[in-house]
Amino acid sequence: MVSPSASSAHILVVDDEPDLRTLYELTLLREGYRVEAAGTLAEAWQQLEAHRFDAVITDMRLPDGLGLELLNRMLQQQRPERCVVMTAYGSAENAVEALKAGAFDYLTKPVDLKQFRSVVAAAIHEAAPRPGRATTARSAATGERPASSRAALERLVGHSTVMQTVKERIAKVARSMAPVLVRGESGTGKELVARAVHACSHRSEGPFVAVNCSAIPEALLEAEFFGARKGSYTGATQDREGYFQAARSGTLFLDEIGDLPLAMQSKLLRAIQERQVRSLGSTQEDAVDVRIVSATHKDLAADVLAGRFRQDLYYRLNVIEILVPPLRERRDDLPELCDALLARIASESGMPVPVLSPSVLEQLCAHPLGGNVRELENLLHRAVALSDGEELQVDFAPTQATPAPAAPGLPALEHLSPSVARVVPAPDVMPGDLQAYLDQQEREILVKALQDSGFNRTAAAQRLGLSLRQIRYRIARLAIAAPGGDEPHDERA
Repeated sequence: MVSPSASSAHILVVDDEPDLRTLYELTLLREGYRVEAAGTLAEAWQQLEAHRFDAVITDMRLPDGLGLELLNRMLQQQRPERCVVMTAYGSAENAVEALKAGAFDYLTKPVDLKQFRSVVAAAIHEAAPRPGRATTARSAATGERPASSRAALERLVGHSTVMQTVKERIAKVARSMAPVLVRGESGTGKELVARAVHACSHRSEGPFVAVNCSAIPEALLEAEFFGARKGSYTGATQDREGYFQAARSGTLFLDEIGDLPLAMQSKLLRAIQERQVRSLGSTQEDAVDVRIVSATHKDLAADVLAGRFRQDLYYRLNVIEILVPPLRERRDDLPELCDALLARIASESGMPVPVLSPSVLEQLCAHPLGGNVRELENLLHRAVALSDGEELQVDFAPTQATPAPAAPGLPALEHLSPSVARVVPAPDVMPGDLQAYLDQQEREILVKALQDSGFNRTAAAQRLGLSLRQIRYRIARLAIAAPGGDEPHDERA
């Protein structure tokens, strides 16, 4: 198939309002597309039977049915056109339903023409082979993936059945604009999955912006997400972009989305639905074209029932779910994972790749590895650092306290970083106030790390596997002060 360009792409517009239909036609004609129009489902299907299109834009409500019926019929017949659905303002459920049914994207009426042109261009781009991306006629016929997509999927090491399922799902969901929720335990590689979704999508040439929602102080969330104008708050000496603006034409990855406070959840929901954000201190909203991929190790459905997470945001984010399996469910991948991790560690250290003996590999397979791939990587890092020969010996002693997965109904130590959580002792008696117990344990660990580092936050953060921002936030939350009431510092005097 010849790649469609602005002068050859053929588009079908389906809308029962003549004025709007004409507006859409003229907008697309000015872009150089060839355009056909229909006012009903019946007319639309007649056009589809007579022509091959590159994209179909259809209103949700038509005189003789719903746009979803047209979409479903196209999918049943495996037609190649990408379908964009237009839905009335505030009909979030319709948009989610369309994306789940396989729509490429959706537009909210009244349609912003700039966004309209952008979405149509993306749909055509996705439907067409991309130059230099190995999408030849042969690869289209054989199902071969572009080189960058293959590389992204290969970074998800493992050929177990569960990992093959994850990779197949990534390749499938990457084709649309539907929001994706990546679920899995800490340390399973959720960000790698998010990066693979981005790399396999038509947005792969755009930015991938990763945000750790749990590491941002609540007072700064709005400015970090949406940007701020000069003078909008103390210290704002110049205009600055937020994460949404930085991710334009790309993917915004919201890690640990379950840690967002409710007030920010409401603002995030509006930004996702309207695709517009207002910077702090601004009177105008800016259109933003981003795809949302979020991740969590929490049970968001349970958090919705408990009132900790907004139900409407949950359904908006969880249009498509990818479940990343824990390491205990894919132990067949351990040899391959160890080889890949050791190769990377050796490359970073500028040394030959060490050998992992069969006996040590057998020990690893028997180890709980409750911290998943992250714990495995830490074990191998330590083994390489302490090795005095070519054959590695792994020291399991420091990680014997790794907690096993929580029993059903019991909460895990979710808010601690994995390196901190590993050393929190299990209580002999179940605490009456779990949060207070966890806060006290975390406080003791942080105080010990700070004391050992002379209250140098940078050194303590490195020891605990935290970022400087994360440890500052935790110190403030737990009201930890240096001896004499001084603030802990970031650099040694």
